[in-house]
Amino acid sequence: MVKQLTTTIVSTFRTLSTSPRCVPSNSKSSSKVLRLIYLIKSLFCIEEQAVFDQVYSLIRGFSSLSPSCKLNLVESLRSNLSVLLPNVDSLSRVSQGQDDDAPVLDRLTSYRNAFKIYTFFLMHIILAEESNTSSNNNQKVTATTRKKQPMNSWNWESQRTRILNLIANSLEINLSLLFGSSDPDENYLSFVVKNAFSMFENATILKDADAKESMCRIIGTCATKYHYTAQSCASIMHLIHRYDFVVIHMADSVSWAEKKYADGTLASSLIREIGRTNPKTYVKDTVGAENIGRFLVELADRLPKLISTNIGLLVSQFGGESYKIRNALVGVLGKLVAKAFKDIEGEVSSKSVRLRTKQAMLEILLERCRDVSAYTRSRVLQVWAELCELHSVSIGLWNEVAEVAAGRLEDKSAIVRKSALNLLIMMLQHNPFGPQLRIDSFQATLEQYQRKLNELEPENPSESVTSDNDACNGDGEVDNVNTEGVGKEQQESLTDSCLPHIDGGIADQDSSVPDVGNLEQTRALVASLEAGLRFSKCVSATMPTLVQLMASSSASDVENTILLLMRCKQFQIDGAEACLHKMLPLVFSQDKSIYEAVENAFITIYVRKNPVETAKNLLNLATYSNIGDQAALEFIVDVLVSKGDISTSTISALWDLFCFNVTGTTAEKSRAALSVLCMAAKSSAAILGSHLQDIIDIGFGRWAKVEPLLARMACIAIQRLSEEDKKKLLLSNGSKVFGILESLITGFWLPDNIWYAAADKAISAIYTIHPTPETLAAELVKKSLSSVFDCTGGDELQNDTNSASILTTVQVSKLGRYLFVLSHVAMNQLVYIESCVRKIQKQKIKRDKMAADTDTNLPKENGINAELGLAASEDAILDTLSERAEKEIVSGGSCENNLIGQSTLFVSKLCRNFSLMHKYPELQASAMLALSRFMIIDANYCDANLQLLFTVVEGAPSEIVRSNCTIALGDLAVRFPNLLEPWTENMYARLRDPSRSVRKNAVLVLSHLILNDMMKVKGYINEMAIRVEDDDERISDLAKLFFHELSKKGSNPIYNLLPDILGKLSNQNLKRESFCNIMQLLIGSIKKDKQMESLVEKLCNRFSGVTDIRQSEYISYCLSQLSFTEKGMRKLMESFKTYEHALVEDSVMDHFRNIINKAKKFAKPEVKVCIEEFEEKLNKFHLEKKEQEVTTKNAQIHQQKVGTMESFVVDKNAGEGSAESDISEDVSESDGEVVDPSMEGMPQSANNVSKSQSDDSEEYSGASSEVTGTEAGDVEVQSPRTVMKGASKSRAKKSNMKDVKGNITASNRRNAKSKRR
Repeated sequence: MVKQLTTTIVSTFRTLSTSPRCVPSNSKSSSKVLRLIYLIKSLFCIEEQAVFDQVYSLIRGFSSLSPSCKLNLVESLRSNLSVLLPNVDSLSRVSQGQDDDAPVLDRLTSYRNAFKIYTFFLMHIILAEESNTSSNNNQKVTATTRKKQPMNSWNWESQRTRILNLIANSLEINLSLLFGSSDPDENYLSFVVKNAFSMFENATILKDADAKESMCRIIGTCATKYHYTAQSCASIMHLIHRYDFVVIHMADSVSWAEKKYADGTLASSLIREIGRTNPKTYVKDTVGAENIGRFLVELADRLPKLISTNIGLLVSQFGGESYKIRNALVGVLGKLVAKAFKDIEGEVSSKSVRLRTKQAMLEILLERCRDVSAYTRSRVLQVWAELCELHSVSIGLWNEVAEVAAGRLEDKSAIVRKSALNLLIMMLQHNPFGPQLRIDSFQATLEQYQRKLNELEPENPSESVTSDNDACNGDGEVDNVNTEGVGKEQQESLTDSCLPHIDGGIADQDSSVPDVGNLEQTRALVASLEAGLRFSKCVSATMPTLVQLMASSSASDVENTILLLMRCKQFQIDGAEACLHKMLPLVFSQDKSIYEAVENAFITIYVRKNPVETAKNLLNLATYSNIGDQAALEFIVDVLVSKGDISTSTISALWDLFCFNVTGTTAEKSRAALSVLCMAAKSSAAILGSHLQDIIDIGFGRWAKVEPLLARMACIAIQRLSEEDKKKLLLSNGSKVFGILESLITGFWLPDNIWYAAADKAISAIYTIHPTPETLAAELVKKSLSSVFDCTGGDELQNDTNSASILTTVQVSKLGRYLFVLSHVAMNQLVYIESCVRKIQKQKIKRDKMAADTDTNLPKENGINAELGLAASEDAILDTLSERAEKEIVSGGSCENNLIGQSTLFVSKLCRNFSLMHKYPELQASAMLALSRFMIIDANYCDANLQLLFTVVEGAPSEIVRSNCTIALGDLAVRFPNLLEPWTENMYARLRDPSRSVRKNAVLVLSHLILNDMMKVKGYINEMAIRVEDDDERISDLAKLFFHELSKKGSNPIYNLLPDILGKLSNQNLKRESFCNIMQLLIGSIKKDKQMESLVEKLCNRFSGVTDIRQSEYISYCLSQLSFTEKGMRKLMESFKTYEHALVEDSVMDHFRNIINKAKKFAKPEVKVCIEEFEEKLNKFHLEKKEQEVTTKNAQIHQQKVGTMESFVVDKNAGEGSAESDISEDVSESDGEVVDPSMEGMPQSANNVSKSQSDDSEEYSGASSEVTGTEAGDVEVQSPRTVMKGASKSRAKKSNMKDVKGNITASNRRNAKSKRR
C-alpha cells in the first residue's frame, strides 16, 4: 500500500485543481478536523490510505473551513514536517551504523513519502488560501457598504511565513539519502519550484519580507543545490519580462544562491541567456527590455565580481537598437567599476588583467557619451556622476570626463544637458585637487614645484627619463603621494556651503616650497597640479556656455546652471562671479521654478548672517551692475525686504556705509549704499525718512563733487520719500532743497556726462515734491536760457534764428543743456497733468462711493443724472481740460508768455540745419531729443516734423542720434499710432542700419510694439527674420526671443506669416545657410498638427509658377522641416502635380527623401505602405525627368553640330568662289592667314566666318564692300560703296557685322549660283 501511495501522490495532486470538491459541511468540519489531528499525531500515519483521504478532502475544501479548523490543521501538518526534518539526519547516521539494508530502505521510503505528502499539503494550503484572500479582496473593493468584515481568529500572514520558511528549511537539509541520489525527485522539484514562482506573481506576498526571503531561498536552493537551473532560468526570464515588481526579488534570489552555495551557475546562465537574445527582440518588447535592464543593474550591484567575469557576453547588446538595454549596460559598467575592482590583491598577472578590464570598461563609458540616443547619453553622464561621488574616477581620467561633460553642455537634448550640469557639480564637489581652483593659484604653485623638480632631477639624462607608470598605476591613478602632497598645500575637506573660503589661495602661501619627499613624490605632485590646472581651465572655459544656458527655454537648464555657478563660486572658478551677475535678470521670469531658483541662489550667495557682510555684498552688486542688472537687483531686494530676509540690521549697516561711519568707505561706495537703500524703499518708504538730512547733506554736499552720480542718486531718494516725509521736507528744508536742485540744473559744476543724468532726476524730483512745480520749472527754463543767450525774451531768439552770427557765439554744450532742460520740463509737465487728472478721478470715485454709503436716495439721483447725461458731462469736461492743458505746453506759440511754445519753432529750425548738425553731432543729439519729446507731447507738432525725424533717422552720421530717433519712433507709435502707420516700412528699414546699436534698438522697439499689440504685423516682418542671422550675437538673440514670444500669442501668428516670409527671403540675396537657419527657427515655433498640415498644402501650392531653381529648393527645404502627420502626408501626395516639375533637381529630391524617411519612422504599417509607394513614384518620376533632360541636351548638342557642319560646307564653297577675285587674294595675303579646307573636325560658327569675311573686306581701304542678298523675286541688291578710314573704320565694322550676320548664308548661296552660271 505504501508503494502504491508513493507512486500516486504526484498524480493525485496534479488533479487537485480539476477534480470535484469534497467539502465537508460546516457543522461536521470541526469534529472531523479534531479527529484527524488526533490521528496524525504520529508522523507516518499520513501514509495510511484512510487518513490520507480524509486529510485530502479537508485540504480540498480548506477555504471553507472555519478559522479555528484552519489553524489546527495547519499547525498539525507544519509541526509534523518540522519534526520529520531532524529525523532525516538521524536516519542517515543510523543507516551508516547498520549492515542490514532492508529495514533502512523501508524507513527511507516511509520518510520520503511522508516528506512529500506534508510538503504537498502545506504548499496547496498556501495556494488555496492566497486564492481565497485575493477573491475576498476583490469583493471588498466592489462592495458598497462600509461595514467592517469580521476579523479572522488566526493570522494567515504569519502562518504563511512559517510554512514557507519550513519548506525552505526542508530543501536545505541533506536529501540525497532520502531520495537515493544527489538530487530529489524531478517531479517533486518541479511542483515546489512551479508553485514558488507562481507566488512571485502575487505582489502582496512579496511585500512580506520574511515570506519573500523564504521564497528566494526555495528558488535559489532548487536551482543551485539541486541543479534545477535550466527550468528555473526560463521561469525567471518569463517573470522578469511580464512583471516589473519581481525584478529586485529575482535579483535577490540569484544573489542569495551565489552567496549561499558559492556557485554562480544560475547567474551565469541568466546572463548567457540575456546575452544571446536577439537585440531586435528588445526593440519590440520595450517593457521587457526595461525590466531586463533593471535586473542586470541589480545583479551587478549584488554580484559585481561574477558579472565582471561574464560582461563579455553582454557587450554585444551595445550594438542593438534598444536604448533601454544600452542604458542598463551602462549602469552595469558603472556598478562594476565602483565595486568589482576594489580588492586587487593577488598575483601581478591577475592584477594587471583586472586593471585592464576596468580600463576597458571606462573607455566604453567614455565612448557611450556619444551614443545616438539622448537617453543613453544622459544615463552615461549620470553613471559618471555616481562614480565621482564614490571616488572611483582616477586623476588620470578626471579631466577626460570633465571635458566630455563640458562638451555635452551644448547637447541638443535637455535631459543630456541636465545630466552634464549635474556631473560638473559632482566633479567640483568631489574634486581631488582642493577647495580653491583659481587658475593663477595653480599656475604659481605648479611653477614653484616644477623648479623644485628640476633641482631634484639628476644630471644624467638617462636617469631622469622615466615612464609615466612611475607616477601613475595601470588605470591612470596617481599614487597616494600625490594626495599627501596636495594635502600640505590645500584643505582636504570640501564643504557644501557656498561661503567663500577666507584662507588665502595657493599662490598666497609662503614663497618657500615645502618639501614633499623624494623625486618620485615630487613628480607625482607636479602631475597632480598639472591635472588640477587643466581641470580648472576646463570648468572656467564653460562660462560662456553657461551664460547661454541661463537663457534657455528649458527650466531645468536654468535651475541646474544656477546650481553649477554657485558651486563654481564656492571653488573660486574664474568667471563664475561675472556669470552670477547675469543670473539676476531671471527674477523677471514667468516660470515660478526659475524665479525661486534665482531667489534661493541670491540668498545663499549674498545674504549672510553677519549684516555687515550682507550690506557689502549688496553694495558690490550695485556698484558693478549695469542698468538691466540694477533693475533686477531692485526687484529682488524689494521682495527680500518685504519677506524679512534682508533685516533691519542690514539696513542700518547700509546707512553706516552711506554716512561714512565705516572706515575705508569711499564716495563711490556711499553712492552704491544709497542706491540699495532706494531699492529697499520701494517696499518700505519709511527707510529713507529716518536719514533725510543725511541724504541732503551728503548727496548734495562736497562728496557730490567727488562722486557726481551721488547727486543723481540723492534726487532718486527724494522722489521715493513717503508722503509724510515729503511734507516734512517741504516744511523744514524745502527752500534749501529746491535751491540745491536749481543750482544742479542750471549750474556747471557737474561734468557733461553726469549732468544729463542728474538733471533728469532733479527735474523729476521737483515735479514730485513741489506743490506748484510749473512755477519753479519756468524759472529753470529762463535761467537756463539766460545762461545760453544774453537776451531777455524769446522774441529776439525767434527773430535772430536765421542769423549765423549768433550761433557762432553760442557754446554748444550750453545750448545742448538748455534744449535738454526745455524738453524735459515739457515732458514732466505732461506727466504732471496726467497725474493731476488721475487724482481728480480718484477723488470723484471716492466721493461718489462715500455719498452712496450715506445717502440711500442717491441711486435714484444717479439714475436721473445718467439719463440727462450729467455724469458723462463731468468726465467730458475733465477730458477737455486735460487736452487743453496738454496742447498749451507746445502749441502755445501765439501766447507771448509761453516760452516752451516759442522755443519749439527754434528747435525745429535748428534740427533742419543739417550742415550745422553734422558739424556738431552732440548738439544734434540734444536737438533731436528735444524735437522728439515735443512731438510726443503734441500731435500737430508731430505731424509737421515727422518727415524731418525720418530724414534724420535715415541719414544722420551719428549712430547715437539714429539710435535715439529710433527709440523716439517707438514712443510716437504708442502715442499717435495713426500718424505713424503710413511710415511702417521706414520703421522696419531701421533693421538694416549699418550700426549695431541702431539695429539692436530697432529690434527692441519693434518687438515691444508688436508683442503689445500696438503695431500690426505687416508685410515687412521678413526684415525682423533676417536679424535672426545678424552678425551681432545680441541682436540675433533678441530676434529669436521676439519670434519665440510671438509664437505664444493667440493661434501663433507665425503660421500665417510664414509663406510671406518664405517668398520674400527667397528673393533676397541671403546665404543658403542663413535662410535655412531662419526658416528652421520659424517652423520650429509651430507646434499644432492642424497648422502643420495646412502649411503642407500652402507650401506645395507655392511651387506653381516657380521657375527659379533656388526658390524650389528653398520651398522643398521648408517642407522637409515640417512635422508630418498621416493627414499631412496625404496632402503631400495629393499635391504631387504642383511640384512635379521641380523634382528634376537633385537638391529638391533630397529634401523630399528626407520627408519620406522621417515619415517612415512614426508611420503605421498601412500608412507606411502608402509612403513606400509614394517614394517609388517620386524616384521613378525623378529618373524620367533626368532622362528627358539628358535627351534634350543631347538633341541640342546634335543640332548645334549639324548646323556647324552645314555652315562649314557653305563657307568652304564660298571660299572657293571668292578665291577667284583679286580682292580676296589681296586680303588673304595682307592678313597672312590661310584657311585649310580639309579641317572638317574643327567647329566654326557662322558668326566667326562672317566676322572674318567682314574684317577682311574692311581692312582694305580702297575696296568697295559688296554684299548680295536674295530677296523677293531673286532681285540682287548692291550695297553702297563706303571708304573707311581711321576711327570710322571700327564703327563701320560694327554696323556691317549686324548686316552680315543676318544675310551671310543667303549671300554665299547667291554667289555660288552666280559662279555656276
